[in-house]
Amino acid sequence: MILVPDTSVVIDGRITSMIQEGEYNGYTIIIPEAVVAELESQANQGREIGFSGLIELQQLSDMAGKGIIELQYVGKRPSLEQVKLASGGEIDALIRNVALEYDDVKFITSDIVQAEVAKAKGLDVLYLKPPQPGEFSPPLSIDQFFDETTISVHLKERVKPTARKGNIERSDLVTLRENPPLSEYELRQMAQEILERAKRDPDGFVEVERKGVTVVQIGSMRIAIVRRPFSDGMAITAFRPVLREQYDPKSLAPEIKKHLLQKSSGILIAGPPGSGKTTLAQNIAAFLMESGHQVCTMENPRDLQVPDSVTQFSTLDGSMKKTGEVLILTRPDHVIFDEIRVEEDFEVYTDMRLAGVGTIGIVHSRTPCDALQRFINRIDFSTLANAVDTLIFVDENAELSVYRISLVVGKPSGMQDLSKNCPIIRLSRCADDATACEVFCYEGQTIVLPAEMQGAAPAPAPAPAPAPVPAPSHKKEQQPPCSKED
Repeated sequence: MILVPDTSVVIDGRITSMIQEGEYNGYTIIIPEAVVAELESQANQGREIGFSGLIELQQLSDMAGKGIIELQYVGKRPSLEQVKLASGGEIDALIRNVALEYDDVKFITSDIVQAEVAKAKGLDVLYLKPPQPGEFSPPLSIDQFFDETTISVHLKERVKPTARKGNIERSDLVTLRENPPLSEYELRQMAQEILERAKRDPDGFVEVERKGVTVVQIGSMRIAIVRRPFSDGMAITAFRPVLREQYDPKSLAPEIKKHLLQKSSGILIAGPPGSGKTTLAQNIAAFLMESGHQVCTMENPRDLQVPDSVTQFSTLDGSMKKTGEVLILTRPDHVIFDEIRVEEDFEVYTDMRLAGVGTIGIVHSRTPCDALQRFINRIDFSTLANAVDTLIFVDENAELSVYRISLVVGKPSGMQDLSKNCPIIRLSRCADDATACEVFCYEGQTIVLPAEMQGAAPAPAPAPAPAPVPAPSHKKEQQPPCSKED
């Protein structure tokens, strides 16, 4: 029997897995040269899937050397133009043509489009479906470095493996193994295993694939794989979310609930890294679903742990703006926009909000005023208060403070000498209506005036005290002596 695998099966590692299980011992495995060329092209671009596929071919060669299978490389190497048109199906067509040259051949693929086209061509196709959710998957090699207290694992060639252990409030960097240090070969094997799992696991995604860097999401774990030339050596960093104690939706402030239950609302969740913004967003998503609202998320990468009924979207063609255009057409009740960072993200948030979609954004900031200032100069001044009406600030101790954002006309505090009133965006705390900061335009500049600076104008200097008047004396004044003329 002859087996012809395509690139997708070589990359996800299932062809070697089936041979190792004894399913295809003694078979002839024919690898089209188009598969080799595609993998080589991806590896030359610094893409991890290219290196993973080449390692898979090396394993097939080792099996052939042991007599387990017979391995052949056949077909024509594609031209440079065909490699460039790989996304249009040129390479897939070359691979199918190799299979069509043989009788009694089984064509193996995990690409649904390739499978359907091959069936239409009359090939005997074995389509390897992705595993179903809940199916057992053996642990990854990188799992050996994790325990219940591990937040992240940091692996780099020629360096001892380390991990950050503890909790989100306090953690320490510890060495996991003294000797030997990690080798590049060991890291390559781990990277291949991670890529294969991401391709096969229904909860796995390759979020970012660029020259020298690959970011993978497998379940709740985010894994970043970097190599030369992007870094000075191969390294793998894996993060596992460590959640704080869940917020109780019943304990949310009435002001938060009022805005959450409105279909159209603009809310910002702000705070420093590690303060619990993500935990709060996840519980808000669950609260909204329980309240009968349709919720989805916009994330890059996708790492929010939300109920299955909440659909998670990433970038479309590398652009969050295109994702926002699709969501505006589908009109969910609420969109949770995780990690608003770049200029485009602020524009997308504003467009979603003004289109009538309830939008909850998450930003990093040290203070509530800093969160507001990140929007300044990115969107129109008069639009800011319409785009964002509520700010929830989470401090380092996971304490929540709710602020109201409003547009008023008047004189900013501390600048009462202005001749005219002007528009002011005021950030005030809902609990006591205390003003946190004011934003206004002054002489062509946008000024953000925090509360501690309001009213800080120098007071007029006090008038000098009058000179003291001497008290009247009861003693008789001594008269000067008289002159002769007198």
